Amino acid sequence: QAEEELKAAWCRQAEQLQEMGHRELLLRSDVQRAEEQLESFKSQVMQVCSPSAVGSTGKCVTEQQVIEKVRQICDENQQSHEREKSLQEELSSRLTKEKELSANIEVFKNSLQKLQ
Repeated sequence: QAEEELKAAWCRQAEQLQEMGHRELLLRSDVQRAEEQLESFKSQVMQVCSPSAVGSTGKCVTEQQVIEKVRQICDENQQSHEREKSLQEELSSRLTKEKELSANIEVFKNSLQKLQ
């Protein structure tokens, strides 16, 4: 009876090991697919960010290159927003001056009409 129990336990462990091996193969497959997707994504990001960075050979780009390019784009975006804000402030200032000038011209016109 002890021998049968040992055989049964051994069979269960063998089945568990076989199942673990099967899971490991599935996980390795998933990891490889994820790595391929990451490479594809990095290449697409670099292609969009800087078409010249990815040559016609389709060479792989490094994560560092992607990170640097994204940082560069973020910096450029921030500078663009700051420039836009500055231009809006300048435009607002000029519009205010233009309104003041128009008001002064009206006062001047009225004064001239009164003098005539």
